[in-house]
Amino acid sequence: MSMKRFGKAASVLLLAGLAGLTGCSRSQMNEQIAEAIGTTGMYENNEPVETPQMKVEREMREAESEAERQLSGDLDRAAALASGYFYEEAVSLLESLPSEEQDDQRTQDLIAEYRGSQEALVPWEGNVPHLCFPQLIEDGGRAFDGDERSQTYASTMLTTTEFRQILESLYEKDYVLVDIHSIAALETDGRGITTMEMQDLKLPAGKKPIVLSQDDLVYADAKAGDGMATRLALDENGDVKAVYTDENGHDLKGDYDLIPIVDSFVAEHPDFSFRGAKGIVSVSGKNGVFGYYLEDTVLASAEENRDAAAGIADRLRQTGWNIACAGYTHSYMDGMTVEELEDEIGKWEEEIEPLTGRADILFYPFGAEVEYPSQQLNYLTGEGLVYLCGLWGDTDFMELGDNYLRMTRRFIDGYSLVNAPVYFNDFFDGYAVMDDNR
Repeated sequence: MSMKRFGKAASVLLLAGLAGLTGCSRSQMNEQIAEAIGTTGMYENNEPVETPQMKVEREMREAESEAERQLSGDLDRAAALASGYFYEEAVSLLESLPSEEQDDQRTQDLIAEYRGSQEALVPWEGNVPHLCFPQLIEDGGRAFDGDERSQTYASTMLTTTEFRQILESLYEKDYVLVDIHSIAALETDGRGITTMEMQDLKLPAGKKPIVLSQDDLVYADAKAGDGMATRLALDENGDVKAVYTDENGHDLKGDYDLIPIVDSFVAEHPDFSFRGAKGIVSVSGKNGVFGYYLEDTVLASAEENRDAAAGIADRLRQTGWNIACAGYTHSYMDGMTVEELEDEIGKWEEEIEPLTGRADILFYPFGAEVEYPSQQLNYLTGEGLVYLCGLWGDTDFMELGDNYLRMTRRFIDGYSLVNAPVYFNDFFDGYAVMDDNR
């Protein structure tokens, strides 16, 4: 026997003998022994050692605790799915649990609840509004400082403060983000004929669908130090953030532009996104993608920039974003010949598509649409660009063609916010959201 164990045993014997002489109760004796050998509070009633019965009871408690922890985690995962309207997936998860978890009343109650929620979804009928935004300004004080660029910024951009208030208003008015593909999609019938068909978009009663987008996100006009982000980047968690230079010249990654702001808002309000939908971001290519030039620069090689842009695009698609084509040079398309349009789209497909993935959405630059019908339209749809988005200021409009969905965007920049705020009364109060720095 080691000296340490011998000492503890001797202490036990000594205290037991003293207890017999002094008339201590068993509980008092156990407490004194536990204090002497350092096991106070370790065993039931401060017994000097764990008895076999105590061990059985402890292991049962631990097993019950682990089972409860596992069930709680599974219920939380199902609740997370249901909060984003993945009701069928939530039920499937719960019905795949071990039998003892499935038999729990909480599990049965949630299965019934989520099935009921799925059955209560109602079809949406009517147009779906599409709000489109430019790049955002983080620090209006620096952007609107009176220099030669401030008026351009004020006219063409919104601030992050304004955009956050717009999101809050949309949420309060029961709008919910939907994917444009959930509105209409190409379907092939039994004869092998493919046509664009409206989809059975169902939402919870009282919810209203909306498409959100950001136009031509290349950051070509963003100047470091002017209070706005200059590119996108992945953070340490692999999430898409915006890189912003603060007033002290430090580059920060955070929620400094539309995409990361929407991501964070949906994380906080998962019921703002129907089945994971976020929005659409369009890109051209002549001036780069997401703030990365596609030619060698002093700071990075073209290969490094292309890899960075591709990584961002992959993450965007994984997290509910669609990437749209805005043409390679972001030029008016309404006056282009078929040959010119082929050059414009072909260059995008050659240079940008390998980075962003194939696009089936076209954002007409400046809203300049081709004729319907026309050879130009036939070319676009033949290239797989079947969701065609123009620009109308104060009207929501959708048109279903044989092989395309035509949809308007309401573009909200500084000029429209200041000069035509009533255009957006259904969505937010333009006067209320306006940044004090304007």
